[in-house]
Amino acid sequence: MTPRARKAIECAEIVVGYDTYLDLIQDLLSGKATIGTGMMQEIDRCQAAVEQAMDGKQVAVISSGDPGVYGMAGLVLELVSKYPATVQPKVNVIPGISAVSAAAAILGAPLMHDFAVISLSDLLTPWEVIEKRIEMAAAGDFVIAIYNPKSIRRTSQIETVREITLKHRGADTPVGIVHHASRTREHMALSTLENFTNEHIDMFSLVIIGNSQTYIADGKMVTPRGYRL
Repeated sequence: MTPRARKAIECAEIVVGYDTYLDLIQDLLSGKATIGTGMMQEIDRCQAAVEQAMDGKQVAVISSGDPGVYGMAGLVLELVSKYPATVQPKVNVIPGISAVSAAAAILGAPLMHDFAVISLSDLLTPWEVIEKRIEMAAAGDFVIAIYNPKSIRRTSQIETVREITLKHRGADTPVGIVHHASRTREHMALSTLENFTNEHIDMFSLVIIGNSQTYIADGKMVTPRGYRL
């Protein structure tokens, strides 16, 4: 969490978010009203936040990581735009630290060259579209960061990522997995493209697959930028 994001939450009268994320910031919520909903109720909670803001309340809508990276910023802006400009509440998108940045720092420096960020969640995006994006990113030799890599329901998709990427780069390509990046249960593991799906991977994990130049040195994953040393 950035200092600016923390200040926004502290200054808010009402904090709105996914129940799990509200639980993570209980120390900041004393004396505040909260609006929490479960998974798949994003529109409802963001609509409630917009209505509270239109009533003159100072509202903070929270997301995990950065609100503009698979977060609620876009949805809030879409909902606000449906109202006449004369009544629209002012919206400030306050950046946080995305899981991809947090996980990369824990692993070393795997994002030092071009990279693609892809979510394997097919709740809002058809799997055929996701699969095509993986294919293109792998063929383009991008470092690939995977959000939502595996859930109780989705177990085969990460294996498909492995199979597609193996067509374009070596089996010994480094892969890093970070669980609960920057949280109390943080854990990281280094593996290879051939073997990384044998590691524990869940919805609290972020997977970073190196490109053809990525290597591991002294327990750190590094993608060279191209400097001559």
